[in-house]
Amino acid sequence: MPHVIYGIHAVEEAVRSRARSLDYVGVVRERTNDTRVKRLLEGARANNVIIRTLDREQVAKLARTDLHQGVIAVGGRFGYTDVPELLARRRGDKAFLVILDGIEDPHNLGAIIRTADAAGVDGVVVPERRAAGVTGTVAKASAGASEHVPIARVTNIARTIEELKQHNVWTIGLDERGTQSYDEIDYRTDCAIVLGAEGRGLHDLVGRKCDFLVSIPMLGHVPSLNVSVAAAVVMYEAARQRRSKKQ
Repeated sequence: MPHVIYGIHAVEEAVRSRARSLDYVGVVRERTNDTRVKRLLEGARANNVIIRTLDREQVAKLARTDLHQGVIAVGGRFGYTDVPELLARRRGDKAFLVILDGIEDPHNLGAIIRTADAAGVDGVVVPERRAAGVTGTVAKASAGASEHVPIARVTNIARTIEELKQHNVWTIGLDERGTQSYDEIDYRTDCAIVLGAEGRGLHDLVGRKCDFLVSIPMLGHVPSLNVSVAAAVVMYEAARQRRSKKQ
């Protein structure tokens, strides 16, 4: 099966970013007069991407879902990078990374990538095995942010944390066992926020490798937050601190 991105925002960002080669953009006939779709198609023409008009059934078959909003992009594989490249391409004086220790739900991965883009994260690190990769579902859940946020795929998260330490990157693991609150940490350094998988959290070895283990105080009856929500809380605390430093 070809590699397919679906959904208006995801396809629009794939076209705009030109991060991957696209064979064509497909649009359902009855959506061609929609204002948002017209804008997307104008962008595709400007970037010399072929446009095809398809039946809704064809689009659903290619996207493997009915949640395609009448638009797909068919083309090249997602281009993963590596950790040294993430550090080399950092946007500010200090590196700001997010490391995901086995996120399996593509909707959670997409939501985290979307927040990472908004919070100014330099890149996201994911494991090669037993974790979600960047798929059409992830691209849609990220509202196209996956086309802009560099993502490195590594064989071993614990080893990657050790490598980051050699580059003076501090690692902050989010874990309910953490003795410090997430907002007691100074994020105005070269740092990486480490998040565990849904349900089980961080692997024990990964948790031991982190420089700090922090938690989010829970004031209600439910003992934890969804991982994408928890990620957003901590990323935006880091972003807040970094903005304060500049002022």
